[in-house]
Amino acid sequence: MPQERRFNVAVVGATGAVGQQIIQTLEDRDLPISKLTLLSSARSAGKKVLYKGQEITIEEAKPESFEGIDIALFSAGGSISKVLAPEAVKRGAIVVDNTSAFRMDEEVPLIVPEVNATDLYEHKGIIANPNCSTIQMVVALEPLRQKVGLKKVIVSTYQAVSGAGAAAIQEMEEQTKAILDGEEVEPQILPVGALDKHYQIAFNAIPQIDKFEENGFTFEEMKMINETKKIMHLPELEVAATCVRLPVGTGHSESVYFEIEKDGISADEVKAMLADAPGIVLQDDPAQQIYPMPAYCVGKRDVFVGRIRKDLDNEQGFHMWVVSDNLLKGAAWNSVQIAEKLIELGLVK
Repeated sequence: MPQERRFNVAVVGATGAVGQQIIQTLEDRDLPISKLTLLSSARSAGKKVLYKGQEITIEEAKPESFEGIDIALFSAGGSISKVLAPEAVKRGAIVVDNTSAFRMDEEVPLIVPEVNATDLYEHKGIIANPNCSTIQMVVALEPLRQKVGLKKVIVSTYQAVSGAGAAAIQEMEEQTKAILDGEEVEPQILPVGALDKHYQIAFNAIPQIDKFEENGFTFEEMKMINETKKIMHLPELEVAATCVRLPVGTGHSESVYFEIEKDGISADEVKAMLADAPGIVLQDDPAQQIYPMPAYCVGKRDVFVGRIRKDLDNEQGFHMWVVSDNLLKGAAWNSVQIAEKLIELGLVK
């Protein structure tokens, strides 16, 4: 038998929350890796990470770091991706980028493997990983789009603090303790670190994720709207989003209203379409109080769907509740899944 080909893989942003999840996912999935290179800022260079029992020293990410790399998984911020991703491609690597730097670039496929893996054939060196909240929603909607069509989507998100980074989680935990102890809190990070005004997240819900655009939607909401249309190849799809940050550590939840093209479809038929769809776990039994919750999705790679019911006024309208680990399916696992799909399709030269 011919020996299985093995690949040189780099992780950029190896010390960040998503970078660490990518390393763990690579270990769990047993991707055929010949050499794993871990890259980060100069500040983190020299730190050591354990991978499959071996210590790997983190190196500073530079253009020459990508010599001999086959696949580079980027999760170090958009400004770094914009500089280093083209350098990696120049040296022969395929880049899977987990930032918003290239998502809406017409030359760059935006991939959720359960939805549009065939778009990988069009790549020119860079592949974009969508926004975490978009990923879980399109995984849940795609089986329905295929079978009964899709006309409209209105989503309200209940997003975990880990989406804003490790410092935001620490702030939530410190605020919670302080408030329980009757102390004042001075928020520093949420909703957006770079803005002047900050609000407590403990015991609160903040209806702002990212900065506001002129149209009244936030950048996060526009990401969900534009990315959904691009991934599903449905520029005419009506999409609206309201994104809210909740004091939950990990796991995004979404209330999704959607309208299909066919008449006469029941909630049970929608459940059946989702029950055996790839990447989905159906948890939907109201009589037994079975439905998805973020506390129980942490560490799992699937998208969990429940509370499926028909709209009371619109024959083609339905509601569902969608939950997923935003650091896994929303980031690390989707990136590694793309790498696996590239190898499976024979697209890594």
